[in-house]
Amino acid sequence: MAAALARFTAAARGLAPRTAAVLGSGLGGLTAAFREDASVAFGEVPGLVPPSVHGHTGRIAVGVWGDTPVLVFSGRLHSYEGHPWTAVTAPVRIAADLGVNRLLLTNAAGGIHPTLVPGSLMAIRGHVRLLDPSAWRSFAAANMLQSPYSARLIDVMHAHEAAQSRTLLAGVYAALTGPCYETPAEIRALRTCGADAVGMSTATEAESAVALGLEVAAVSCVTNRAAGLGDGPLDHAEVLANAPLAVARLADILGVLVKERAL
Repeated sequence: MAAALARFTAAARGLAPRTAAVLGSGLGGLTAAFREDASVAFGEVPGLVPPSVHGHTGRIAVGVWGDTPVLVFSGRLHSYEGHPWTAVTAPVRIAADLGVNRLLLTNAAGGIHPTLVPGSLMAIRGHVRLLDPSAWRSFAAANMLQSPYSARLIDVMHAHEAAQSRTLLAGVYAALTGPCYETPAEIRALRTCGADAVGMSTATEAESAVALGLEVAAVSCVTNRAAGLGDGPLDHAEVLANAPLAVARLADILGVLVKERAL
């Protein structure tokens, strides 16, 4: 175990990636253009534990995406697995300690906006963070805070998608605790509050990254219509089944972000 961590650390120091990407539920297929040099399991890294959610491999790899050095986290940790927020954000700190200055976050999400059907993508321009017991009481104050998501990188994504004759919604992501899916009534409330997609991750990671001086971009891969907006009950199997629908397009966007010059 110590040998694997030592090989990974040496490779990361040698390649010196400036960009890290976090792959959400069922999105491991995004790495077709990534050539791994070394990797290590979450459980072999001090401060990390293996994920317990299906669709999250739980490995950190370093290599090149195209010809650009990149750090890739295959999977993430969630608070609903019983982890404290310090554990959830540990990958962000690890990336920053290795010299990364840009974090690309992806997630699987439920679509609230009418155009967000399974297989569509949404660039996150802001989030509604409902992850604390008093979140609804502090809702107004929280949403006056500056967004952690880079407007510059959103413009890069929009320009790329326009060049491909595609449109990309830049919307608001509602981060809830999980692990239960939302009720239709909760989705109606979130829609009234301005949320376009809903999930159980990303927001705290983004805020932690900005606090460490990283530039952040995030994209949601819509795997289902949110509760009450589609047919039938929601389950994680649907998430994993639909996540690959937009993998090629999302991988294309990440490739552009990886190559984009740093600030």
